[in-house]
Amino acid sequence: MRRKVKNRNIVGPDFVYNSQKLEKFINYVMQAGKKETARKVIYGALDTIKEKTGNPNPLEIFDLAIKNAGPMTEVRSKRIGGANYQVPREVRPERRLALAMRWIRDAARGGKGKPMHIKLADELISASKNEGSAIKKKEDTHKMAEANKAFAHFAW
Repeated sequence: MRRKVKNRNIVGPDFVYNSQKLEKFINYVMQAGKKETARKVIYGALDTIKEKTGNPNPLEIFDLAIKNAGPMTEVRSKRIGGANYQVPREVRPERRLALAMRWIRDAARGGKGKPMHIKLADELISASKNEGSAIKKKEDTHKMAEANKAFAHFAW
């Protein structure tokens, strides 16, 4: 069993929406320590979401997208008797959040030809509708866990 992490950095809420989750996502989007640039991208994406969906609170769509993109199960490699097995495991809530944010960010970065705030807004909107690259990645993870269900008895 894992030990509890004692020195975990707890991020404060962001300035505009007063959301800890959004501030954490800003940290995920940030590159080379340029937090103000990351903030501009995120807030620009939320403004774009507001325009495209007509929802006055884009934070609802953001939360729904994060919830939809987070995987419930994943496979972890375990060595038993000289063979490596892909053992399906349930995902802890912190890791679920981290994976969802990473997959949404990477899916937005993968698109070419548009500004980042528009790509990010499109990915968040599609993830809130259970579509898009981040959702496909989650479904692939679930399929892998389902395919290796026979090795579930090796779970530690």
